[in-house]
Amino acid sequence: MAQDFSSLQLMCDDGTQVFNQRSLQALNRLAASQNADLQMSAAKYYLHISHHLKSPLPDAFLEPITALLLSPDLDVQKTTSFALVNLLVKKNVCKESVIETGMLVPLLELFQSGDPMAQCHSCACVAMLASSESNRDSVLVDGVMPLLALAKSYDPAVQLNAAWALLHLTHSDWSTRALCQAGGIPVLVLLLQSSRSEVQFYSCTALCNIAAVQEHHPKLLSVGGHYLSKSLLTLMSSSVEKNAAQACRCLQSLSKNVRVQEHLMELNCVLPLKSLLKTSNTVWMQTALKLLCTLTAHPPNCDLLMSEGLLREVGQLLHHFSSNSALISQSCELIADLCGACMDEQAVTESLCLSGLLRGLESPSLSDETLLRVTLCLRHLMSWEGLRTTLSTSVSPEQVWRLVQLSGQTRNPELSYNSAAIIHTFELTEGFLQLLRPHYSAVSKYLFLFLKRKDVQFQQLGIAAIAKLKNDRDFLTAVTDGDLEARLSHRHAETEETRRLP
Repeated sequence: MAQDFSSLQLMCDDGTQVFNQRSLQALNRLAASQNADLQMSAAKYYLHISHHLKSPLPDAFLEPITALLLSPDLDVQKTTSFALVNLLVKKNVCKESVIETGMLVPLLELFQSGDPMAQCHSCACVAMLASSESNRDSVLVDGVMPLLALAKSYDPAVQLNAAWALLHLTHSDWSTRALCQAGGIPVLVLLLQSSRSEVQFYSCTALCNIAAVQEHHPKLLSVGGHYLSKSLLTLMSSSVEKNAAQACRCLQSLSKNVRVQEHLMELNCVLPLKSLLKTSNTVWMQTALKLLCTLTAHPPNCDLLMSEGLLREVGQLLHHFSSNSALISQSCELIADLCGACMDEQAVTESLCLSGLLRGLESPSLSDETLLRVTLCLRHLMSWEGLRTTLSTSVSPEQVWRLVQLSGQTRNPELSYNSAAIIHTFELTEGFLQLLRPHYSAVSKYLFLFLKRKDVQFQQLGIAAIAKLKNDRDFLTAVTDGDLEARLSHRHAETEETRRLP
């Protein structure tokens, strides 16, 4: 049998088809042998093909693997489990078939071997099996407690694979609930303190998945003395940016609780959040902005956030990412909350937020929803006299034309109204009028449409804008067709008739 098996290895090296009845019989005989050396020969064969195989392993060849995993010889088990790891990683075997052939039980039993290598290999296999939704329940029933025990291992590799497997168990509501009931939360929180960044990432991602469900928040927050929020805040300061972003995401889910917000503000969470805003990854920046928006939605937090120079960071972000709809929308929400709670015109002016918002208007890639947020934010800021003066002197010809274009579009009435309201709010200085005059024809067209609308809000804006612009003779000269004047007279007549009604 040993000679036959040696020839099988040589055939595998030559790329010859070795998955035939003869080789299967040889493997079954070797695996079923009571001789540890013969079992090891079969285990080494599987390890050999796991490095070279480029096609699926036939299901019939899984049965000898099961027998080898049940071997009383630990070295045979270690070699076989290592081969199985490779086959699973390379997708040479079907995960469901591995479960069906009964390999899960001996793999879980290897957890108790006390050998770090055996634990590492078996745990990696279980982690990959748990990544399949159809296998997750099978792994959970018998594997959750052993996995939690291995997660406390002092061996870094074992701990890593255990954290990886636990992460997969948080990918469905049922398995997440079962993991929490089994005491998984304290273990995952402890793993945040691991010296390995990969373990931190897996455990933090698992906690993110758990925190996404509101019913688990009491258990998450019951880990003594704000321990979880402190650990996450420490991780948010990590030099590994993906870990910092994941910690931020988890805190964002938890910060719906006002007590968590207060604790974060006490621990000065602003510095790591500002660091995340300066990363090169826009997804991580969005994560930081989401948490900041959650914090600024609670007015008592705004004074501290404003004093920490948060507006300056947002202003720079608006300038560097003027075509990113998600970042621009979140920045607008942040500015609106901060300025709604803290009336600090100087801070807004120094932050470059105004010019950043105007730059956003010029971007052709922004969605209508984002443009609506930008115009709403600008309207709010222009209600402050000092900022209105600043904008009137700093707006560019391209930005004025963009506002005129948006005022005349008909697909989004609210965006049209906001854009026209911004134009109407500008101080009609000679400098601003020089920018607006080339577009008087387009202005008169959208004002005419405003007067025709049944919405009183549009009518009033149209009338007020015409009354303001009529002070400029060039506007009267540009509007020569009489339609606008006729529509204005008609609107006045309708108003008078309405006033006479009893």
